[in-house]
Amino acid sequence: MASRSAARPASDEDEDAEGTAPGGHGLLRALGLTLASTLLWGVAHLRVGRRWSGALLMALFLALAAAGAVAGLFFRPDLLQLAVRPDWLTGLAAGILALGLLWITVVIRSYQLVRPETLSLAARAAGAAGVIVLCFAVALPAAWAGYSAYVYRDALTSIFRTGDSRGRPVDVKDPWNGQRRVNVLLLGGDAAANRQGVRTDSMTVASIDTKTGDTVLLSLPRNLERVPMPPGPARDRFPYGFTGDGPSTPGLLNEVYQYAEDHPDVVPGARKNERGPELLKATISGILGLPIDYYVLVDMFGFADIIDAIGGVKIRIDQPIPYGLEGGVLQPGYRTLSGKEALWYGRSRTNSDDYTRMGRQKCLLRAIARQADPRTVLTKFDRLAAATKRAISTDIPQELLPAFIELADRFKDGGQVTSLQFVPPLIYTGNPDYALIRRLAAQAVATPPESSASPSASPSASDSGAADSGRSTPRASSSGRPVRQTKPVSLDATCPS
Repeated sequence: MASRSAARPASDEDEDAEGTAPGGHGLLRALGLTLASTLLWGVAHLRVGRRWSGALLMALFLALAAAGAVAGLFFRPDLLQLAVRPDWLTGLAAGILALGLLWITVVIRSYQLVRPETLSLAARAAGAAGVIVLCFAVALPAAWAGYSAYVYRDALTSIFRTGDSRGRPVDVKDPWNGQRRVNVLLLGGDAAANRQGVRTDSMTVASIDTKTGDTVLLSLPRNLERVPMPPGPARDRFPYGFTGDGPSTPGLLNEVYQYAEDHPDVVPGARKNERGPELLKATISGILGLPIDYYVLVDMFGFADIIDAIGGVKIRIDQPIPYGLEGGVLQPGYRTLSGKEALWYGRSRTNSDDYTRMGRQKCLLRAIARQADPRTVLTKFDRLAAATKRAISTDIPQELLPAFIELADRFKDGGQVTSLQFVPPLIYTGNPDYALIRRLAAQAVATPPESSASPSASPSASDSGAADSGRSTPRASSSGRPVRQTKPVSLDATCPS
């Protein structure tokens, strides 16, 4: 019997007993199996003979991984649409946290199944430390993902409200009400601590084809005078066009927003911070002869925070641009601009004019749209969400966000952006030809994008200097006189690349 006992091969129990010594192989094997179970659920269960539970855990893990891969590869457009639905984001955050808890439970239970029965105090502490590290490796990504989903949902619900501007439900089955185009008024608000109210120094209507996503940008200068007001109290007060609110306001288009906020009686029934957008939408609708469906207002100083949140914006500068109040200059060349520098790039009037900076602003928006890739957004998520909440206000309903995402996807499949600016010499801002503006706006949104690339609408060889400098209008001919741009021009042709 003694000889048989001496010849008996070592069993699993004998190997586990080795774990009683610090650094024993039993503990290392247990931690190795726990790590394997962290990467693929069920490994430890199968190792100790728990076949049904091990197979079930492994199948569940593989099913979740396969579902994620299939969704990411084949249903990305649907995921993007769900990503702008607050109810789904709430479910996503809860699901991520539940998955994280389940994963941690699997890690702990796996170690309990495979750890040696007898371990020294030091070995027990080492094993517990190893399991804690694995749990943190699982918990931190899950917590970050759940928190990000919550932050994103909070930003989404803070910026976009439910229902239309009057609180009525939106028909998501026909989001555009059968319209061929949806028109969104894009506003840049120039509010600051040293000035009262908001001046909308940047006003552009993005007219978007609801079938293709092709977009025409129709820009109005801030200094249009004698602007015709919409029917109702506003026109009753200014029957011959907007003339401002006393000697300190000359009566320019960029003053309409704040005038409505200061005079509630011209927009009866509208609430504070909604009077300005409502009157300005109606006013610009009359100027262009196009319905304005929604607006987006970006505070220019908050816009700088957004640029800082994504790590700056890279753009080509062709001419020195004075920067700041201390004599700084943005030098020519490819530059990565901070938020403050980008704000000066878009707003500087030194050695230029309103119309030149309008062109720079569009080129700046184009550069940001191209560079705000998913990786940048994810890595700067918290700062970007906070900056966006401070900087943006809009009346686009939450329910329409999936439809706008779908339009963006269509645009990526070959859509075009063209631009037409109603500036001199086409329009004299002191005495604008509003009938001409309406006629050209109607032609711009009715013309297929291909025609905007024709020689008559795109910069000629003699205009290349203006195009390279980022000035979309006014362009100069070989004689030095500005050219009347009457058709939309591609931003690719007018912005430095």
